[in-house]
Amino acid sequence: MRENFRFYNGDQLLLGFTLAFFYLIAPIGASIHEYRNEYFTPQLNAFLFHGGSEGLFASKHHEDHHDNNSNITSLTSPEFKPLAGKSFIRFESVTFKRTSESAKIQNDMQSRTGLIEAIVFEVKDTERIGGNFLKNSSNVLCCNPKLSADRSCKVGEVIIQKDENNPEWPKRIQTFFEGNNQEAKMDTQSVEIDKTGMYYLYFMYCDPQLKGTTITGKTVWRNPDGYLPGKMVPLMTFYGFMSLAYLILGLGWFLRFVQFWKDIMQLHYHISAVIALGMCEMAFWYFDYSNLSVTGVRPVGITIWAVTISAVKKTLSRLLLLVVAMGYGVVRPTLGGVTSKVLILGFVYFLASESLEIVEHLGTINDFTGRTKLYLVLPVAVLDAWFILWIFSSLSKTLEKLQMRRSIAKLEVYRKFTNALALFVLVSIAWIGYELYFNATDPISELWRIYWIIPAFWSLLAFSLLVVICILWAPSRNPTRYAYAGDTGDDYDEEAISLTTGVKVEGGEVGTTVMERKEKKGLGSTDHLIGLTEDLAEDKRE
Repeated sequence: MRENFRFYNGDQLLLGFTLAFFYLIAPIGASIHEYRNEYFTPQLNAFLFHGGSEGLFASKHHEDHHDNNSNITSLTSPEFKPLAGKSFIRFESVTFKRTSESAKIQNDMQSRTGLIEAIVFEVKDTERIGGNFLKNSSNVLCCNPKLSADRSCKVGEVIIQKDENNPEWPKRIQTFFEGNNQEAKMDTQSVEIDKTGMYYLYFMYCDPQLKGTTITGKTVWRNPDGYLPGKMVPLMTFYGFMSLAYLILGLGWFLRFVQFWKDIMQLHYHISAVIALGMCEMAFWYFDYSNLSVTGVRPVGITIWAVTISAVKKTLSRLLLLVVAMGYGVVRPTLGGVTSKVLILGFVYFLASESLEIVEHLGTINDFTGRTKLYLVLPVAVLDAWFILWIFSSLSKTLEKLQMRRSIAKLEVYRKFTNALALFVLVSIAWIGYELYFNATDPISELWRIYWIIPAFWSLLAFSLLVVICILWAPSRNPTRYAYAGDTGDDYDEEAISLTTGVKVEGGEVGTTVMERKEKKGLGSTDHLIGLTEDLAEDKRE
């Protein structure tokens, strides 16, 4: 694919980075791109405004209702039908307004006193825009008298080299100012998409006298099955499957929860909350995408709920990992003095995550993210790193305590948890590296059809880690294998004995006797107490 899209020599590289730059900073929406008195930006020898960029699939039902052998169809014509199965870019109420100074100097008797062009092209045809393909015409987008003399283009128009295999593309739509009118309005029309690809829309003009011109109106981008942008189409299906996966996990967890409800620990309630939030999160995102696909407009209420639940779930998931790593309910009944620090970190993370999600989903809905997101990603990344360091630091201390107490069952559970968590962290780091490589080598989203796997991966990874926690800490008839000794009275360890009796135990006879008694089957709590009392009495007599 790369050989058809070359940005790596001279002028092609310049134009490629120019398009990528405007793509990144343009405040455009997704299915409905609205323009509110936006200004054109000077670039090379032209003035540009980025009207939108999206992945579009080819129309399922192609009909020849075109004028002048093009696939531009007027929406007001009787044969136009915004049909299901059609893929198109529609221009609605797009109006250009030049400055009063620019309008006054024009002759009111002239029919054409200014030209603005809408250029629609597929990403692979980027090099066909401008003078890149013409000899001795580098660094130009607009035709000049020298190029015009060679009959390569018309003065005042954007240079376009038509595709020999598809001479209708790239598409050019012209709108003229008349006389000394200050405004010019595009005809309401649509461009049908008959080839799957990433499409760009740029509004351009070459006349310096039009400097200061603004654009208002909107364009509507539609795929054959709905208004959902091309990158987001697979994600809707993915969120549907993930909702089902969380539902299955939730049902399995609920059955275990009810079966062993007498032995439930506080930790089990935290796990249940994360499962419920994950199920709601995936369901809300599915309905959010489904509504966007049908209407072309983001359902603000559903989106806010989805964003908030997602932020809460991410926060609670990280807090769950942290408190488990600290040994909450296993080697300590409470978090003690660090409770406030944990809550503060969780609150700050929730605010950072919520802000990032809101900007990403309620701000600019585009196939490319804006620069604003970068400044919001950094705090979340720093806080995630903080969580990871704190989690592994706490795990190290917890493992050390369990080794000292010789709590073999608990130690085995925590070793499995540590190994699984380390594996997940390594996979995450590797995926971050791949994501950076992916974005760096695909600056204008040529690989848009597989982009969905990047956000999907993180959701799948979080779900997998939750499954591991559910397996390791599943409710059972023998919760003492991971419950805190003070909670059940069945799991005595050496440190607890030394604190309550004043006897120093360093793995000698008392510790060995206790471990042996704990491993015997069928011993009740009374048997433990009797055996423990006898051992301690013998030790004191000696």
